[in-house]
Amino acid sequence: MTTIEDFTSQYGLVRKIDAFGFMDHLKANPDAPRKHGKIVLVTADTPLKASRGEGKTTTTIALIDALRARGIDATAVLRQPSMGITAAGSKGGASGGGKASLTHPELIDWGLCGEMAAIAAAQNLLVSFAEKAVDEGRLDTILVPRVSEVPSRSLRSITVDAGKNDVAEKVVLTPTSEMMQIVVLSRSMDELGRRVAAMIAGTKDGHPVAFGEFVDLWRITNMLADAVKPALTETVNGSPVYVHGGPFANVSIGIPTLVSVEMACALHDVVIVEAGYGTDAGAQKWLDIACREYGAQWPSAAVVVTRASTWRDDPELAWRYPFHVDRLEKLDIPAFPLINLWEGEDDQIPALRETAASLGFREPIMGNLFRDGGDGLADQIDAFVDVLTSAPMPAARDSHKGMALIENIKWVAEHAYGVPADRVVLKDGFLASVGAANTLCAEAGLSLDDLALVAVKSPATMTDNDRAPESERTVTLKKVEVHAGAGLVHVNLTTSLTTPMPKIV
Repeated sequence: MTTIEDFTSQYGLVRKIDAFGFMDHLKANPDAPRKHGKIVLVTADTPLKASRGEGKTTTTIALIDALRARGIDATAVLRQPSMGITAAGSKGGASGGGKASLTHPELIDWGLCGEMAAIAAAQNLLVSFAEKAVDEGRLDTILVPRVSEVPSRSLRSITVDAGKNDVAEKVVLTPTSEMMQIVVLSRSMDELGRRVAAMIAGTKDGHPVAFGEFVDLWRITNMLADAVKPALTETVNGSPVYVHGGPFANVSIGIPTLVSVEMACALHDVVIVEAGYGTDAGAQKWLDIACREYGAQWPSAAVVVTRASTWRDDPELAWRYPFHVDRLEKLDIPAFPLINLWEGEDDQIPALRETAASLGFREPIMGNLFRDGGDGLADQIDAFVDVLTSAPMPAARDSHKGMALIENIKWVAEHAYGVPADRVVLKDGFLASVGAANTLCAEAGLSLDDLALVAVKSPATMTDNDRAPESERTVTLKKVEVHAGAGLVHVNLTTSLTTPMPKIV
């Protein structure tokens, strides 16, 4: 009998899984043994500082260890970190910490599974082909940026001497690249190839030219043969964890690959999905992009992580955590507050419970997970387990495909950030940017309004000024960028820095 082991191979100290092949096997053999795991979304409060994590990965690892200790077949799917920011030690890593850690954090945190490097090489090769196309008169402009894992703001805008004329280019971080988005969203190599072919390389005489018009795509897809395979590692307590896909939910989609999550759901009863940054960032993108537009499973529950200090010590920003929890509950997602304590904060637990009760939260889960790991959660998750065992599989949600772009972003502003449509501000030049994007899409045979919306924003703010009174908070729309291959349209809003630099530590 064919099993997952037939699609698994050793890759250094971890294992890699041909998720495309395994899911194709299940589709071709509907009677093959499989599970239909429920998804739990782990998200967080909007952090006070973008350079500091709230503890989502540590929570995720502790949670699956606690569930498995109670006899539940649970796993997690984590995003691979960006080496230039996360693994440089300037914020939380992607492998947990203390007793809630993966066994080989150096492999995950430093990108040694190879996905980032392969994705960077593939997109950079495409740009090289585009530069050659300029030499040959096929292109006048290049619209796809080069990528790098290590940030450099000096490369945000550059000019390349192309001989006959200068060509404007730029460099972005690998996790924010269209190639990363294509890997995250594709469910087969054929789909990946189609998406790469649809990437708009640049323009000729003002008209868009796709890479599929002049590049043999096997050159690109072959480079990604291992990058599209999730890595299988485990926690220090032996719980299985899959790692695959892109971070940076502030300037990209910030969710694990869809195929890795679907594979995990076929193998386990509970699958914890970690999304980047806060509920306004990664969770919004899992719900409104992965689920609404790409058919991913709606969560059966959510865990919203915060620090005791984040929640309590800045009154002007204290509205954000209750807003996040309430928003998920209104979406029929049971939302469990989790307070990830630092050393020396255990004495705050009674006061934190009182505050949670006053806000109408479910009974909060709290503990020092770095110190105690899953042992610190096992006796606190009865209500959480009850939801997972008793709730039916959630129904699919309506797509926003076809909704006018500006109406769509106003919908997100209202529901994800608490800013009504009449306080969404259009910056000078935004409508011209929308018009140019509409023209580009129309000439490429696409509808701008059919692309899934990616809000590009600061990870540390939800509005233009989160400290303003509720009635004065606004969201400003700045510019639009089309990622035709990924099927996405980026809208820059509020404070959005697309080339974040590591903190000196």
